[in-house]
Amino acid sequence: MVPIYPPPKDQELAPGLYIVATPIGNLRDITLRALDVLAQADLVLAEDTRVTGKLLNAYGLKKPLERYDEYAAERVRPKVLAALASGGRVALVSDAGTPLVSDPGYRLVGEALEAGAQVWPIPGASALLAALTVAGLPTDRFLFAGFPPPKSAARISFLSELAPLRSTLIFYEGGSRLADSLADMATVFGPRQASVSRELTKLYETTLRGTLAELAADPRLDKPKGEIVIVVGPGEIVASTEEDADAALTEALTRMGPSEAAAQVAKALGLERKVLYKRALALKGVS
Repeated sequence: MVPIYPPPKDQELAPGLYIVATPIGNLRDITLRALDVLAQADLVLAEDTRVTGKLLNAYGLKKPLERYDEYAAERVRPKVLAALASGGRVALVSDAGTPLVSDPGYRLVGEALEAGAQVWPIPGASALLAALTVAGLPTDRFLFAGFPPPKSAARISFLSELAPLRSTLIFYEGGSRLADSLADMATVFGPRQASVSRELTKLYETTLRGTLAELAADPRLDKPKGEIVIVVGPGEIVASTEEDADAALTEALTRMGPSEAAAQVAKALGLERKVLYKRALALKGVS
């Protein structure tokens, strides 16, 4: 493939910050517009300059690269804002996919906007959307929840807050914690349908589907390599019982007072807060 460079003269890049999506694996998933932006950018901010360097080299581009990750952001951001203030054209990319999705950059965007700079989205590949489209699960309403906590207790608490949502849930996870996370999801979410996608757009791309318990027990998902996306289907709406309310209140009371616990459980289970508050006091032994 021979990219068309330079871009047409009537498409000269305007000053501003460009949020450029890059391939999540297959380099041919770069968009022509992304290439146009990278070809004309004065500076490219990269999560890992070695990774972005390979992408630029694949398309014959040589650009000034600056590391911009969670460790370098505070040091580099003033320099970038100064460049934008003087009319510079800066492209922000991540190692793979759309920047700001589980990647650094949102503070830069916020401060650039506050300073009056233009911020332009250059859309493209996204692992979470790619996994959602092949999961075979509802796509009309979904929530991206990022990476679950690494420890089981914190993870179960995190997942419990998401359980009442009637949306498809999307998570990123590392291979070493995948089986444990799936097991905790099966415990919290029950027998929901789910999918696990890894190495999307790459040579060994794989998507496995089944209940959370089935996926947790699948030997193919025992510490696999590669980037992983978990998609969990929405739960069914069921009438909450007194036992459900008591169980939820008991758990909530380990973390907060009766008033807060009643409010949280009322929202989660769709029950009346005043009734739950009285029950919370009773469970705490307060008359």
